[in-house]
Amino acid sequence: MSDAFCSDCKRQTEVVFDHSAGDTVCSECGLVLESHSIDETSEWRIFANESGDNDPVRVGGPTNPLLTDGGLSTVIAKPNGGSGEFLSSSLGRWQNRGSNPDRALILAFKTIATMSDRLGLVATIKDRANEIYKRVEDQKSSRGRNQDALLAACLYIACRQEDKPRTVKEICSVANGATKKEIGRAKEYIVKQLGLENGQSVEMGTIHAGDFMRRFCSNLGMNNQAVKAAQEAVQKSEEFDIRRSPISIAAAVIYIITQLSDDKKPLKDISIATGVAEGTIRNSYKDLYPHVSKIIPNWYAKEEDLKNLCSP
Repeated sequence: MSDAFCSDCKRQTEVVFDHSAGDTVCSECGLVLESHSIDETSEWRIFANESGDNDPVRVGGPTNPLLTDGGLSTVIAKPNGGSGEFLSSSLGRWQNRGSNPDRALILAFKTIATMSDRLGLVATIKDRANEIYKRVEDQKSSRGRNQDALLAACLYIACRQEDKPRTVKEICSVANGATKKEIGRAKEYIVKQLGLENGQSVEMGTIHAGDFMRRFCSNLGMNNQAVKAAQEAVQKSEEFDIRRSPISIAAAVIYIITQLSDDKKPLKDISIATGVAEGTIRNSYKDLYPHVSKIIPNWYAKEEDLKNLCSP
């Protein structure tokens, strides 16, 4: 609101600006003093990741330091009709024919973003995967390789480096047809290339069975008490020399916890939720069974309950 002279009231009155209609209205008598005016003030747009973080300083899309132009190039949109339709479509075709050095990178980043969204990964993992792919692409040595497997491997390494690991089978489920073998080869290739670039081995972090526990338990719909017991059990299992993969140990611990609870889960359901074969879970359970009294928390199961577990 501000003051202006109203010709109807014959004096200075407070006026209201209706930005949607472009009208200036007198607050006293309701007379429209000016209509269809153009709002020349700055149009602030918020691109904050969190809804509660209102940052009215940022205007336009965020820049991408991995792209040559920062991701601020002009894009000619398709017209919705009208006299300029032919000109706009022609300009769009000429723009597509032009040489854009970042075209392949933009397409790769979109693919990584799609895979990240399907796996429910946070933005930091997606950005790390983009950075890894850019470093590999800068070496100009990835021609002829399976692009989908390469992007999936970048995402797998990013998850490991951010301490939010995903299994190869989970990555494979969103890799647009790339197989586990192809992703494994691509991962070894990326680690080798980045190692040559840095002059040292690439640190990917150590995988622990506890890293997968909460997600696997959530997939099975286990209650909070069972999840807590499974997390404690998997931590105690690290004190013993159990030569199994962390994913197999996590699946076997979940199997033991569910067998001790009222809500027993079939082995088939555990296999589907964890991505571990039923035979592998049985073999891991066989290795864990001698230590079950020391692994399972006392508050969750008593000695009598442990005796009721089926012997491997």
